[in-house]
Amino acid sequence: MRRLPPGFAALDPPEGGWPPTRGRFRLERLEAPVETLPGVGPALKKRLAKLGLRKVADLLSHRPRRYEEPAPERRIVDLFGEDEVLIEGQVLKTSTRRARGRLQILTAQISDGSGQISATWFNQPWLQEKLVPGTRVRLRGTTNRYGFQVHAYDLNGGGATADYAPVYPASEEISAGKLRELVAGALAHARDHPDPLPASVKAGRGLPLKADALVALHTPRSLDEAEAGRRRLAFDELLVLQLALARQSAEREQAVAAALPEPGGLIERYRAALPFTLTEHQEGAIAELDADLARTTPMQRLLQGDVGSGKTVVALYALLRAVEAGRQGVLMAPTETLAEQHFLTIEGLCAELGVACVLLTSALPAKEHSATRGRIASGEAQLAVGTHALIQREVEFADLAVAVVDEQHRFGVEQRSALAEGRSPHVLHMTATPIPRTLALTVYGDLAVSEIAKPPASRKPVVTAWVTDERSSEAYTRLRAHLAAGRQAYVVCPLIEESATSDARAAEQETEQLRSGELKGFRVGCMHGRLKPADR
Repeated sequence: MRRLPPGFAALDPPEGGWPPTRGRFRLERLEAPVETLPGVGPALKKRLAKLGLRKVADLLSHRPRRYEEPAPERRIVDLFGEDEVLIEGQVLKTSTRRARGRLQILTAQISDGSGQISATWFNQPWLQEKLVPGTRVRLRGTTNRYGFQVHAYDLNGGGATADYAPVYPASEEISAGKLRELVAGALAHARDHPDPLPASVKAGRGLPLKADALVALHTPRSLDEAEAGRRRLAFDELLVLQLALARQSAEREQAVAAALPEPGGLIERYRAALPFTLTEHQEGAIAELDADLARTTPMQRLLQGDVGSGKTVVALYALLRAVEAGRQGVLMAPTETLAEQHFLTIEGLCAELGVACVLLTSALPAKEHSATRGRIASGEAQLAVGTHALIQREVEFADLAVAVVDEQHRFGVEQRSALAEGRSPHVLHMTATPIPRTLALTVYGDLAVSEIAKPPASRKPVVTAWVTDERSSEAYTRLRAHLAAGRQAYVVCPLIEESATSDARAAEQETEQLRSGELKGFRVGCMHGRLKPADR
């Protein structure tokens, strides 16, 4: 029997193996550096790197922040009004001139057969070399008394003036137009992107192919098409996030934390020492904490509530549960000021309960810092309050059971993980200002959520009022009345000292202004992060 030569239906593979199919994914093209694209040299490569764009795949992932609105196309003779329009014609001649300062103006005479108009570009003198007489141009812009001010342009074809042209997040060093050009070059590799989403999922949810979604995102024919592409890519991101969180949750389920016994005498004395009755929402949060602390799976819970809602009371309850079990608790805050504030809040109550509490921050003198670390390592310190200093390598806990992280969104994932490194404590995260990332983590399953929805009934409601600069004197008149009655106030400034690049008010200068002006005669202090702890 004669054996057929190797082929598609042959029994034996060809020598060297089957050749790859033409439709295969080519990941090496996506991983290629941006300088493999036409027009990208060393200087442009550095500028792109500042935007986080180092590979071809990065350009495909660089989402437009908006799209140009459709604009009508007009003949030059029909131009009228200030609405944005499109004109198309031929370059007749060009000229450049220097205006005030460094401003350079490029002017080109454009004709479309119905008339002529002067089109102007600002600070683009290099464009004159491309606008040679006879060049076909398509311009998007508005008319003014000088002619036609160009907002976007295409020379001998292109998509910068098209309806729904993408506008990308750019920088002073790279224009949105240049990014549009580079992304257009990267789109040739959209089909090299793997599409791991099963066909049944795409069909069931009406999602396009990954490559089609990228094309629709960067070159949409309508806003609906752009949104369909964005939804597909967003679905991929959320799916990856969910899978990562599911894996993380599964790993946490494998970890073992010692279950804490039921609340006992210390907790009873703590409740009795409080000068108020806990609210319904605080009691609900405590019940959820008790359920978590009774399990051998490490607690990961977010305690959420506005400023003044009573989160610290609940957090101290969790810490005292650890102390009552003969173990340790730790409270970590993002700043020294907040850590000191927490320490001053709980120290007196802890002393009354016979609980040893210490403060550890980088501002402590070396000798005192070392002594505090020793008390934590020996177990003499039952509660520790501090900043990032608590997660340094030289800090060791004798037997950490509960960790509380305040304003948890201000810590990185690695910083929060370092607190539990080498051990499996129960962790309570607190925040008064949920942010999108926090909400994503909680909604998609990484953290259980407890919420203190209402402040104690004894607290007066917060009244917020907006006062314009014209009425600021009235606000300070009212403030003086409160200060004269023996009360206190604070003024928040966005800067510590004046900046040449910002007109925002600075704390140091505002303090001097208030001392000599609106609040003359009252004691006005200035506090910020650069002050030494003793001065604060």
